Amino acid sequence: MKKRNIAIIAHVDHGKTTLVDKLLASSGTFRENEEVQERAMDSNAIERERGITILAKTTAINYKGYRINILDTPGHADFGGEVERIMNMVDGVLLVVDAYEGTMPQTRFVLKKAMEAGVKPIVVVNKIDKESARPKEVVDEVMDLFIDLGADIEDLEFPVVYCSAIQGTSSLEPDVATQEPGMEKILDMIIEYIPEPSTDLEGSLQFQPALLDYNDFVGRIGIGLVKRGKMKVNQMVSCVRLDGSIKQFRVAKIYGFLGLKRIEVDSAEAGDIVAIAGLPDISVGETICDINKEEALPILHIDEPTLQMTFGVNTSPFCGREGKIVTARKIEERLMKETERDVSLKVVQNDSESYIVSGRGELHLSILIENMRREGFELQVSKPQIIKKEIDGKACEPYEDVQIDVPEEYVGSVIEALGNREGIMENMETKDNQVKLHYTVPTRGLIGFMTEFMTMTKGYGIMNHTYKEYRPLASSLIGSRKFGVLVSMENGKSTAYALGQLEDRGVMFIEPGVEVYEGMIVGENNHDNDLAVNVVKGKNLTNTRSSSKDHTVVLKRPRQMSLEECLDYINDDELVEVTPSNFRMRKKILNTVERKKLDSRKLSQ
Repeated sequence: MKKRNIAIIAHVDHGKTTLVDKLLASSGTFRENEEVQERAMDSNAIERERGITILAKTTAINYKGYRINILDTPGHADFGGEVERIMNMVDGVLLVVDAYEGTMPQTRFVLKKAMEAGVKPIVVVNKIDKESARPKEVVDEVMDLFIDLGADIEDLEFPVVYCSAIQGTSSLEPDVATQEPGMEKILDMIIEYIPEPSTDLEGSLQFQPALLDYNDFVGRIGIGLVKRGKMKVNQMVSCVRLDGSIKQFRVAKIYGFLGLKRIEVDSAEAGDIVAIAGLPDISVGETICDINKEEALPILHIDEPTLQMTFGVNTSPFCGREGKIVTARKIEERLMKETERDVSLKVVQNDSESYIVSGRGELHLSILIENMRREGFELQVSKPQIIKKEIDGKACEPYEDVQIDVPEEYVGSVIEALGNREGIMENMETKDNQVKLHYTVPTRGLIGFMTEFMTMTKGYGIMNHTYKEYRPLASSLIGSRKFGVLVSMENGKSTAYALGQLEDRGVMFIEPGVEVYEGMIVGENNHDNDLAVNVVKGKNLTNTRSSSKDHTVVLKRPRQMSLEECLDYINDDELVEVTPSNFRMRKKILNTVERKKLDSRKLSQ
C-alpha cells in the first residue's frame, strides 16, 4: 500500500481537530454503525472542555489504496516543541487558516517550523460558511506570510482548498455556493501533491522517536518514523543514546495506527509511523538501529522550559479534607510519571516536601495541575517564575511575540498597560474600527496580564502570544500586583454581617458560609497594602435586635477566580492551595502576627 505522511498545523481554535474528524469520516475508515464523538482526537477531558489540543495525536486512514498517516498537532505555543519534532516525521502539512481571522501568531510559528523542515504545504481555508468569511483576503495574507518567512518561488505556488469542517463540506473555489459534502477534495489533494516518503527498505534500520507516550503495561512508548530499513517484534536492536552511548534491547511491541485505534503489528518498514515499546527509558531524538550498524540521526531539538513553579505538599489547616492523595512521595511519583511522556517538562527536588517544576508556559503547567486535581491530589503551588539565563555575560529573560486585536476605543489603555510592562510596539494597523497591535513583551510582563486585558477591553479584546527569544533582563518591577489583599485573621465560617461591613474595603473572593482559616486570602484591598480582616464575626444579639435581620444584608457578587487567574494573581509571598473541590489563595506565612513582624523588618531594611 502506498503511503502519505502529513501533519495538520494551525493557530489554536482554527479547526484542526474537527477537520481530522471529517477526514476520518470521508475516508470510510469507520464502520457505518460505529459511533464517533465530535473532536474524537481530543481524548483528554480538559482538551474537550477547553476545545484545545494539548498532545499531538496520530491517526491513519485508508483512501483509494493509500495509507494516509495524519498527525494532529497542538496549536498553542506552550506545546510548540511537539510541532517542531513532528515536522521530522512528515512530508507535507495541511496549514489550516480561519476564513475570517486569517493568519495569527501561531500560524506564523507553525508555518515557520514547517518551512524550516522543508515539507510541502497545502493551505486549507476553514470556516468558509461564516458570514464574516473573507477567503480571498485570507489567501493573500497567507501568501504574504510565506514571503515574510523567505519562501522560494515554488513554495508560493501552494494549492488551496476551501472547506467548512463543522459542516463537512469542501471545494476548490472560494465561493461558498460551490461547497460539496465530504472532504474528498482535501484527500485527493494530499495524494496528488504530497510526496511519498523517501524509503530505503534494503538499508540498515533507522528509527527515531519524536514523541513519547506511556502506559502502565508496557511502560514508555516512542512514536516516530521508520526512516530506513525494517523492524520486527522481538528483534534485538541498538539504541544510540543522546550522549553517544549504545544500549541494546529487544523490541517488545510495535503499534500501528488506524482510525482512532492503536493496533499491534508484527513489523514496520521505512515510511511507516509507528510506536515501539521495549526500552524503559527511550527518549526523544535517540536512534534505533540494527546491531553493529549504529548510525545516529541528527538529534531533535527540544524547546527549553521558560517558566517554573514550586509544587509542594498542602500545609493549610484544611489539608486532607477534600483530596485523597496528599503525601510528598505520591506527588513526586505523579510528577515523574508526567516527565515520562512530556519531554518539555523538568522536575527537580527542592526540599523534602516540594519540587521545582519547569515548563513551556502558564498553560502547560496549569493543565498539569488541573489533571492532578481531578485525580484526587491536594497540593500547593507558587507563583510562576521566569527561568533566567546568562548569555554573553548578561542576565537574560524570555520574551514573547504578542498579537492583539482590540476595538479602537480601548486601544489607549492597552498601549499604556503594555508600556508599563516594558512591551515594545512593532506594528499597529487600523481597519473598520478594529486595531491590530504587534508587540514584543517580556514573558514576566504577560503573567497576570490576561485578566487585566479582558477587564480593560470589556471582553472584546483578543490576545495571542508565542515565545520569541531570550533578551537582556527588563525592569525588576514588571508583573507585580498593584493592589494589596484582604487576609483572614480568624478560622471559621464567613458571615454576611462581617462581609457587609468589609465591602467598602475592596472586592471579596468569598460569599457567606464559606469556611476560612487564618492567612487565607478572602478579597482584594482597594489600597496597595495587605489588610488582616475578620470575616467570621457575627452580629451581637440583644433583646432589641432580631437575628433574622442578618438575612437582609445584600452583598455584591464575589469575584470568581479560575486556576489560571489565581496563579496570575498571587505574589511571591503567596501560594495557591489546589484540591479536587477548591482553589484557595493564601499567604505563605499563615500567622497574622508573624507576617506583620516580617513585613515591618522588610520595611526597616
